[in-house]
Amino acid sequence: MGVSTGAEYLQRLRDGREVWIRGERVTDVTAHPGLERGAATMARLLDRQHDPDLVDLLTFCGPDGGERYAMSFLPPETKGDVGARGRAFYDWAKWSNGMLGRTPDYLNASFTSFAGAAEFFAECRNDFGANVRRYYQTIRDQDLVLTHTLVNPHVNRRITAMGLASEEVALRAVDETDAGLVVRGARLLATLGPLSDEIAVFPSTLLKAAPEARPFALAFAIANDTPGLKYVCRDSYDEGKTLFDAPLSGRFEEMDCVVIFDNVVVPWERVFLYDSPELCNRAYAETSAVVNMMHQVVCKNLAKAEFIVGLLCAMTRASERDHDRNVQGLIAEAMWIAETMRALLFSAEQQAEKDQWGYFVPQRTPLDTARNLFPKQYPRLVEIVQLLGSSSLVATPCQADLSNDLGDYVEKYFQLANLGSQDRISLFRLAHEVAVSGFGGRQQLYERFFFGPPDVMASIFFNLYQKEPFVDRVEELLARS
Repeated sequence: MGVSTGAEYLQRLRDGREVWIRGERVTDVTAHPGLERGAATMARLLDRQHDPDLVDLLTFCGPDGGERYAMSFLPPETKGDVGARGRAFYDWAKWSNGMLGRTPDYLNASFTSFAGAAEFFAECRNDFGANVRRYYQTIRDQDLVLTHTLVNPHVNRRITAMGLASEEVALRAVDETDAGLVVRGARLLATLGPLSDEIAVFPSTLLKAAPEARPFALAFAIANDTPGLKYVCRDSYDEGKTLFDAPLSGRFEEMDCVVIFDNVVVPWERVFLYDSPELCNRAYAETSAVVNMMHQVVCKNLAKAEFIVGLLCAMTRASERDHDRNVQGLIAEAMWIAETMRALLFSAEQQAEKDQWGYFVPQRTPLDTARNLFPKQYPRLVEIVQLLGSSSLVATPCQADLSNDLGDYVEKYFQLANLGSQDRISLFRLAHEVAVSGFGGRQQLYERFFFGPPDVMASIFFNLYQKEPFVDRVEELLARS
C-alpha cells in the first residue's frame, strides 16, 4: 500500500472511536467543529507525499524497489540516509511553520529505531522482538498516523518521584488472558489522539526496580477503536473563525487528550515490553529511538524559530520600525536562536555515526543541547513578538469589519506606512495567534515541557555529558611544574 492519501486517512478516522469533548461524545472526528479542520490539515500533509515535486524528498523506494514509503520509515544505513530523513522532517515542519508538534514522522522515527533494535525487546520475551518488527512493517505499509502517551497521572507527587506509580489512577496491567494483556488506568497527554489511527504506550519516567512497579512496566500499541479506550479532550482552540481571523488555530489544532483505559485488552502481538521495569527504563536510549525522535524535533524547532524571525521582520517592516537599532537588536536575538538550532542540527547530522545495532544516527549531544535550549528560547521568541507588536496585537478588527458599515473607517485608520489596512490586520492577527491567544499559550506550554520537566532534562544531559576530558585538562594545568 505504501504512502497514504489524505482521503484514505480521513476514512480511517471514521471508525466509531470513543472521543469526548466539552461533555459530549463525538460521533465523527472528521466532522466535529473543533476537530475537523485539524483532521483536514493532517490529510493535506499526507497528500504532499504524492506531489511529483516532493515525492523523492518525502518518500523512499522499499526493498523490492516498487512500493514507496514515508521517508521517516527509512532505516538509516548510511550517513546520507540521516540527511535524507532530516530534509524530510524539515520540509514537513516548515509546511506548518513548526505549529504541529505531533506530525506522524515523530513516532515513525521512533518505531523505525525500535524495529532496528528488535533484539532489545526480545530480551524481555522472545516474541516481543518479532512484535516490534511486525508492527513497524504494519504502520510503514499502511502509513498509519500514531499518537503516543507517556506520563501517568499521579495522586501523590512524592510517591511518583520515588519511581512508584499511583495505583489509583496510573495505567497498569490487571490481568493476563489468552487474548492479551488487560490494562486499566489513565495516561496523559496524547497529542493528536482523536486524529490518529493508533496509540503507542511507553514508559516515560524511571520506574523503580521493585515488584510493586512491575504491573506499570508496559509498552504496547493498539487501534483507537479498541473497546474500552477513551479520549477526553481539552477545549478546542479552533472556534470556527475564518482563516483570516484565525490563521493558526483554524489550521493547526492538533488536540491534546487524557486517555482512559477501561479494562482494555491489548493483543499479545501488540505488546512490546511487559513486567520489566529495567528494560522499560532503558528502552528509548538503548534503541536509539530518543536520538531519532530528537532529530525530528530539532527540525521542527528550526522551522518554528525561522517563522518567528519572518513574522518579526514583516511586522516591523510594515511600519518602518526595522530601521531602529533597538528593534534590530531584538530581532537579531530571534535570529541567533534560529541559527543556533540550525548549527546544532547541522553538527548532529554531519557527525552521524553507527549505533550498536548497525544503523546511522545523528550525534546525540548537539541534538540534546538543542532540545534543552529550545524550551527556554521559545518563550523568549514569543516575548519579542509581544514587545514589538505591543497594542497592535489586540487592535485587530475581524474580517467582517472590512466589509460592514465600518469598512471605510477600518480601511483608513488601520493602514501602515508599507501595508494597507487589510494586510496589516491579517498580519497582526497572525502575530496575535502566536503571542496572545489561547492557541499561542498552549504552544508555549507545549514547548516548555516537550520532552519532560526542564530540571529532569538538564539532569539527564549533565549525567550523559562527557565531562572527564575537560576535568582532566584542569587537573593537568594545575599539575604542571
